Amino acid sequence: MADMLVRLFSLPPMDSLLEELDSEGIILRRAHPSEAGIIVPWVSANFHEKWAAECRGALEHRPVTCFIASALLPVPEPDSDPYNLPPEKLIGFACYDITAKGMFGPEGVLLEYRGLGVGKALLLACMHAMANDGYAYAVISWAGPTEFYEKTVGATMIENSEPGIFRGPLVAE
Repeated sequence: MADMLVRLFSLPPMDSLLEELDSEGIILRRAHPSEAGIIVPWVSANFHEKWAAECRGALEHRPVTCFIASALLPVPEPDSDPYNLPPEKLIGFACYDITAKGMFGPEGVLLEYRGLGVGKALLLACMHAMANDGYAYAVISWAGPTEFYEKTVGATMIENSEPGIFRGPLVAE
C-alpha cells in the first residue's frame, strides 16, 4: 500500500465529534505509560503483533504518542470514594512518530465500535497533536482505506511510496 500526505495546517476541528462520543460514553485521551501492560497485549490480540510493538514504542515516548478510545462501564457500587471511578473498556488506539518522525499509524478500532466516529476521532487527535508538536505535514504509512483518510483529513497519495520506508522481516538465525 502507498503512503498518503496530510497538510496539518488545515485540519478540521474535532470538538463536536468529541462531544458526540462523550455523550455515548466514549472517551478519547492520550494513553498513560503505566497502561502499557493492558494496551500492548490488547493490540496484539485484536490487531497485529507488529502493531503491538509499535504501540509499545509510542507508550515509551515522552510525551506519549499513543491515543486511546475507551467506553465507560458502569461502576458496580457507587459510593463516596472519589477514586471509585468507572472502569474503561479499551476500544481503539492510534499512534504517531513510531516508524519515523512525522508518520501516523498504526490505528485500530474494535469491529463493534466502527462507524461511530471513533477512528475519525483517533486520527484527528493524532493529527492535531502532530500539528501542536510543530509538524506542517504528516505521512500516513501504508494507508488503507484511502477514502477514509481523503475524506477525514484531506490526505493525498504520495506517488512511488511503495514499499516506502518499510523493509522485509528481520530474522535472527
